Amino acid sequence: MEPLSAHGLPRLSWIDTLYSNFNYNTDGYEGDAAEDGKSQDGSETLPYIDESPTMSPQLPTPQGPDGVSPTPPEGLLPGGDIEKGLEMKKLVLSGFLASEEIYINQLEALMLPMRPLKATATTSQPVLTIQQIETIFYKIQDIFAIHKEFYDDLLPNIQHWDEKVTVGHLFQKLASQLGVYKAFVDNYKVALETAEKCSHANIQFQKISEVSLLYKPIDRVTRSTLVLHDLLKHTPKDHPDFPLLQDALRISQNFLSSINEEIDPRRTAVTTPKGEARQLVKDGFLVEVSESSRKLRHVFLFTDLLLCAKMKKTSVGRHQQYECKWYIPLADLTFQTLDESDSCPSIQVLPEYEIEEMKIKISVLKSEIQKEKKAPKGQSRVERLRKKMNEQESWLLLHSPTIPFKIHNKHGKSYLFLLSSDYERSEWRESIQKLQKKDLQVCVLSSVELQVLTSSCFKLRTVHNIPVTSNKDDEETPGLYGFLHVIVHSAKGFKESANLYCTLEVDSYGYFVSKAKTRVFRDTSEPQWNEEFEIELEGSQYLRILCYEKCYDKSMLNKDDNEIVDKIMGKGQVQLDPQTVQSKNWHMDVIEMNGIKVEFSMKFTSRDLSLKRTPSKKQSGVFGVKINVVTKRERSKVPYIVRQCIEEVEKRGIDEVGIYRISGVATDIQALKLAFDTNTKDILVMLSDMDINAIAGTLKLYFRELPEPLLTDRLYPAFMEGIVLSDPAAKENCMMHLLRSLPDPNLMTFLTLLEHLKRVAEKEPINKMSLHNLATVFGPTLLRPSETDNAKGQHITTASDIWSHDVMAQVQVLLYYLQHPPISFAELKRNTLYFSTDV
Repeated sequence: MEPLSAHGLPRLSWIDTLYSNFNYNTDGYEGDAAEDGKSQDGSETLPYIDESPTMSPQLPTPQGPDGVSPTPPEGLLPGGDIEKGLEMKKLVLSGFLASEEIYINQLEALMLPMRPLKATATTSQPVLTIQQIETIFYKIQDIFAIHKEFYDDLLPNIQHWDEKVTVGHLFQKLASQLGVYKAFVDNYKVALETAEKCSHANIQFQKISEVSLLYKPIDRVTRSTLVLHDLLKHTPKDHPDFPLLQDALRISQNFLSSINEEIDPRRTAVTTPKGEARQLVKDGFLVEVSESSRKLRHVFLFTDLLLCAKMKKTSVGRHQQYECKWYIPLADLTFQTLDESDSCPSIQVLPEYEIEEMKIKISVLKSEIQKEKKAPKGQSRVERLRKKMNEQESWLLLHSPTIPFKIHNKHGKSYLFLLSSDYERSEWRESIQKLQKKDLQVCVLSSVELQVLTSSCFKLRTVHNIPVTSNKDDEETPGLYGFLHVIVHSAKGFKESANLYCTLEVDSYGYFVSKAKTRVFRDTSEPQWNEEFEIELEGSQYLRILCYEKCYDKSMLNKDDNEIVDKIMGKGQVQLDPQTVQSKNWHMDVIEMNGIKVEFSMKFTSRDLSLKRTPSKKQSGVFGVKINVVTKRERSKVPYIVRQCIEEVEKRGIDEVGIYRISGVATDIQALKLAFDTNTKDILVMLSDMDINAIAGTLKLYFRELPEPLLTDRLYPAFMEGIVLSDPAAKENCMMHLLRSLPDPNLMTFLTLLEHLKRVAEKEPINKMSLHNLATVFGPTLLRPSETDNAKGQHITTASDIWSHDVMAQVQVLLYYLQHPPISFAELKRNTLYFSTDV
């Protein structure tokens, strides 16, 4: 339905375009029953207010001169912190104003049929009664009037922006009128029910109504609350706006909290009976191989039996329930391997690149979650992101484990689980064996007893969520990203000589992975390994060390190649404390395990240090030389090395699996570097003969060795601030303006690379390189904090910040531009901010 301007709202052509193509049913609520007010079983529910930004559509760059968007001010970001803050504040406000106009248009569209409906209500053939009309459109006119007045008051302040402009009183007034929204929410369920009944009964009303828009007012309170957070972040504390914005935020947060307490259907719990003699000892999520496919199960170890369950699918708002798949009395349970006659199910192992691809997607979502945790009462938004992340991490949990854990029933069938860690398998075995030492009676449960026990699992469980990073507490550290150097020195405490070795495990994406293994030290009770390992950390918080006795008796080897038959002599873990391992010096430690002591040292190197820039001492080459120097010398817009490498990759490397991710041979890359630096005449011949991964590596090396990153030191803080803005329109304003602020050679080169990477990603089904993957490869290379900032500690405060705050944000910046519609150099230079600060 095309919105009208009956209320005198000024129009922008780009808003009209956006509005006419706006699908209101996919505004960040896809698959969520709250959008249309129904649960999956068809019952009516009240909306749970999302206290975080919606996935609003990306606003297009304004087109055409309409008098609202003249030339932007020069130099968005050099200047003092106060100037930067006010500039960011203006960007937030201008973006919010644009979205406020969209919201008012939505309210107009919602109210549009109200007048003709009222006109027919008094006739002999009414579409709806007056009571039905008032119920469906309850308080919509009042909400419209509030926001129309707010918009009209805010617009001139942004059009005539300077450091003296105050807007806090406008937001305070807006917050003080939230009582109207409370009345709207109280009526929301009845309004939906009435609208649905009327739609079914009257086809004419169904055609003219936009009742799906009824959710928008609730959604809008959330947006306003988040914008207040952004405004406070960029408003000096001594500015007159600061206390007013704080008060508005307090009012909004209290309102949202009170509403959620009333309508959240997820706050009640089911009370389940507990067995008197039977107690839960251990539970956790394991991957079971069932019917040759992997299934995620929740396994419960009770004092007398092992129960394998799965979560039943339930309607939205319903309580989760478990369904028992099988159980084994501990008296009948053994760990004996499968007999020759038993068929061992084939274990499908996915290619490594598919696992890595999923990790990249998860990393992107992880960054969004970290951002939303800082939002006001943004837990519901975090839960939405966690739901998406749970799906992807659950996929990872299903497909990454390969270590078998076989459970056998003496009087029945065998079951096979797959684990990622031998440490975890050992824990399950030890827990079961400890219980089996007691005098156990074989228990046989009736169907009713089994149902009661399975129902009790929901209340008794100690592991409430799938073991993925998205389910960690907000206060938990995001972990370390970089390289952990570990030296395993020696071990002592063995009672007799044996053939001994150690393995090292670290947690990654919610589960532990074996990363290294020492050599076997033969026939000794005091092994001296003194071996050093470099282990890549991906959000890791713990290091585990397992000590094994090597089995050389081939008759004891298991038929399954994945089975580890060596005996675990001891196991233990240490927490990777960022403050301890961040030091450049080695940190020595001892881990105790079953009376055995293993001595080791470790130190941590961040990803940041691996990309340290060293400017070239000579200005005749291209590597390590400023990009403007190279383009001026070549009389080109984009450096020759960039153009030639891109051309060669697109000619014969765009279908190469892992292009830009798989490393080229170091000597080949150095040969190409020398050829470009010395301007060798046979460069083109070398390129045509060289392995394509070496050419891709040369391009990455060129950007990595620039004395200043392509997106510049000066603008780096602004990119970091812009990418975390909550409001999509404000983010669009900021991110496009930052590109315009780049020097021309940097901008042209960046846009050239951007379009190339998009073309590479178009071949993702073949080369397995998605936009996320490419952003992860290039983001930290194109966008780096200046070394002076690092030295002052302005950006990186702890080792764990390096990836979760800086590197993830760098990836997000590049990903933002990669996902953006094509950006033209000419259009970018011609277009400006939506709302100018010029008078």
